[in-house]
This record gives sequence, structure tokens and C-alpha cells, in this order.
Amino acid sequence: MMSSPYPVVRMKPKSEARAIRHGFPWVYANEVVTDRRTKNIQPGAIAVLEDENRNPMGVVAVNPNSKIFCRMLDQNPEAVVNQAWMEACLSRALCHRERLYDAPYYRLIHAESDGLPGVVIDRFGDAAVVQPNAAWADVMFEELAAALASVTGVTTIVKNGTGRARTLEGLAEETTCHSGKLDGPVPVEMNGAIYMADLLGGQKTGLFLDQRQNHAFAQRLTNGAKVLDVFSHVGGFSLAALAGGAAGAVAVDGSAAALELALQGAEAMGVQDRFSTIKGDAFDVLTRLETEKAQFDVVICDPPAFAPNKKALEAGLRAYERIAKLAAPLVAPGGYLALCSCSHAVDLARFRNASARGIGRGGRRCQLIHTGSAGPDHPLLPQLAESGYLKALFFRLDG
Repeated sequence: MMSSPYPVVRMKPKSEARAIRHGFPWVYANEVVTDRRTKNIQPGAIAVLEDENRNPMGVVAVNPNSKIFCRMLDQNPEAVVNQAWMEACLSRALCHRERLYDAPYYRLIHAESDGLPGVVIDRFGDAAVVQPNAAWADVMFEELAAALASVTGVTTIVKNGTGRARTLEGLAEETTCHSGKLDGPVPVEMNGAIYMADLLGGQKTGLFLDQRQNHAFAQRLTNGAKVLDVFSHVGGFSLAALAGGAAGAVAVDGSAAALELALQGAEAMGVQDRFSTIKGDAFDVLTRLETEKAQFDVVICDPPAFAPNKKALEAGLRAYERIAKLAAPLVAPGGYLALCSCSHAVDLARFRNASARGIGRGGRRCQLIHTGSAGPDHPLLPQLAESGYLKALFFRLDG
């Protein structure tokens, strides 16, 4: 083997080296020999990973401050991680997305699954939002941004350095326009709807691109329907429903700014006369609507992650059950209820059971007609069960 410019990190005896060879992307802190030399490696540094017998296994990103001590970057131990290496990763990812979509609005990089661990990049035409959620990507952000501009031609790059993942990596929170400029929200067309994405001040990267397929399925249920979209953000399901011919849609959210963007989207579509909003706590709004005996042909609830980690699992499941219980009575006989979860800690079976319990407690019987997930621009790494975080359940409720 040629000499590498990187330091060496070695796995302990009886650690799971075989899993790494078979594609598992992480080495945990308790699997690594942590002598004085390795402890002095700076967060975000690149190193060569060796097994207990000193056989090189690949090039990794190291963060001694994280439970994930190493993230696999390249199984070639002679790889050099630089701008050219990043351009190759981005080119592979771009080729896949350009086969899927006619317009440049998609998730371009979905972390480990696209070979850039801890990195999320959403593309919005000539702009892109980058979330460097691992220390190595934060350290090498300039090279990453240059590679992104070179491969895609985007002229505006936003660095969104917020969220729980960065906290776990010991990284500071910051959001900046790294290059180019933004004059306001970016209009994004999906499934015939127009969404206004706030790339600097909105939630996550400004738009939940992972719901694209579920919006499309919901459209098939909403032609001529009266629709309630709870936790609507910028009008995700409600604007899609109106684009699909819904008779009317009501968007509910706790954020006035998000609802204003939803209204702007409705105006851009020319459907503002069929669209209205309610600002308030979703649980309170659902309770009030039930008291008023309100009825909708389709009700969709897409809440934030109620169980962002395992410690919050049981409380999160109770919250999902409560949402289902409150929403079920609002669905007209023979109508549809869609319930979504973006909680990593909640698997599909538990979410399905909690949702069914809630519907039952709401006095309704149901059929599960469709189970949705994120689209193909959010690929999964089979070795990471939690990478399949998004779950969407569509029920038809009894008469």
C-alpha cells in the first residue's frame, strides 16, 4: 500500500470489523483504540481505519467528541478526500436525480446513503441548502461548496448549521448565505402545486421535499374534496390537494410565517379563493373543530418528530395516538385520514399500531389503504434501519 497522508485509527479486538467491510458506515467510540495519539486527532480530521490486525479498511472522518468516532468515507484506503473526491460523489448523486426529475428541485445528497456522511443537500433550482451535520463536512465546507457549485452550477449556497445532529457532533449553530444572494422565498413547483421555500429562515432546508410522493398520492383522494391539512408548514398537502382539484383546503400550523408562505403559494397558483388558514396549536385546533362538529372529506396530519430519540419513544407514540384520536372524528363517512411520522425512533409497526389505536379511540373503524415513505431522492442505506425515517399511513374510515 502507498503511504497515506492521514493518521491511523485502529479498531479494538473483537469489534465489528466485518460489519464495516460489509457496508456499515459508522465505528463507535467504544470500538476504537483510544490512545494518546488518537485522542489528539482533531474533530473533523480524515484518517485511515485499520482492523485489529492492522489491515487497512478505508478512509474515515474522525470526531473524538462524538459517539460515532469514525464515519466511513471511502473503502479505498488510498483515497484522498479533497474537492475532486467530493465532485465525484456529487456527480454520482446528480446523475441519479436527473434521471428521476425534470426540474432541479430535489434532495441531492442524503448523507451516508450518497457517500457524504452527515451531509444533507437540498437543491432549489440555482440555489442549494447544505446541512453539514458532521464535523468533517464543517471543517471542509469550503471544498464542499466549491465542489457543489462546480458539479451543479448552482450560484447560491446556504449553509444551514442548525439542528440536533450538529449538537451531537459538538458543532455550533449558524445559518449563513455562503455564496450568491436570496431576494426572498424561492418558488418550487411540485405535483402541480407552487410552494414558497424560505431557504434562510424556514424549517430545515425550507421545504420538506421528502413528502413529494405522499403529496401525489393524497391528490388522488382529494379531487372535489374538502381537505384539512394539520401541521401544514408552507401548505404541503393542502396546496397539493388544491392542485389536484380539491373543492377547498384549510391549513393549520403554529407558525404565522409558514402560513403566510402557504398563502403566497396559493396566490401564485391562483387558488386563494379555495384556501384558508388557521394559526394555532394543532391539538387545540383539532379539539375545537370536533366541538364544532366540523367534517372534512380528507384530513392529513404531518407533525414534527414527536420521538426524535429512543428516550422520547413512549411519549412520542402517545402523541401520535392522540393526534389520530382527535383527527378521526373530523373525517366524513367514507373519507380518508393520512397520518405521518418523521421520527427516527418510531418504526413502522409501532407507528401503525399507535395510529390504529387512536382511530379506534376516536370512535372510528378503518382500512389501511396505503403506506408511503420518502421518495427515491432520499435513498436508504440498508445497514441503517433508522434511515427510513418517514412514514405516511393512509386510512379510509368507515361510514
